[in-house]
Parts: sequence; structure tokens; C-alpha cells
Amino acid sequence: MDSDAVLISIKEAARITSLSRTSINEKRSAGKFPQPVPLGDKRIAFVKSEVEQWIRDRIASRDKVAA
Repeated sequence: MDSDAVLISIKEAARITSLSRTSINEKRSAGKFPQPVPLGDKRIAFVKSEVEQWIRDRIASRDKVAA
């Protein structure tokens, strides 16, 4: 793992993806969103670079359809 990895909250992941927390959780359950890092009993975070890659993948997918 990258030593410069940054963890973000689900709230931040929702903000940068424009998805709701519910949508993120649905996509996680379906294996279509990066998996979280457990931080405690009821606390999770996401690796920021993985969420950013997920966004880039959505853009690339859109561009392939448009081409």
C-alpha cells in the first residue's frame, strides 16, 4: 500500500463522487465501489486514491461509449 495513503470518511466519499451514502453502500454491497477500511466497531473510511480511481474509471467508461 502507498505510504502516502489518505483515508476519507464516507461523507467525504459521498461529496467527491456526488453519490448519497445509501448509494455508496449499495454499490459496496454489489462489489462496485472500493471497499472501506475498518477503523473501529462502527467506523469506516475509504482510501482516497481508490475512490478517485473509481471516479476516473467512470469517466473512462463514459468516454468509451461516446467514442
